[in-house]
Amino acid sequence: MTSPVTNLNVSELHPVTPTQTLRESVADSLRSYFGQLDGHTPDDLYRMVVEEVEKPLLESVMNYCGGNQTKAAKCLGLNRGTLRKKLKHFDIR
Repeated sequence: MTSPVTNLNVSELHPVTPTQTLRESVADSLRSYFGQLDGHTPDDLYRMVVEEVEKPLLESVMNYCGGNQTKAAKCLGLNRGTLRKKLKHFDIR
């Protein structure tokens, strides 16, 4: 069984409503996450949150840009090489 401290799935913690901003959604999800810790202390929370947000961000931008990495890198404000490294890390094609 996986501990809630090491298994953060923001999308399962709190549904996003159409009028809710991303910031509000993340804040609500984190409040819910902390409420589920049952006395445990989170470990490496920053990395977990960034990875939960980064993969869908990259997937969405790549989809929006029709798979064009140069356009996606510009949209994200990243160097194309950095984007390629992140796509490989998350196994996004």
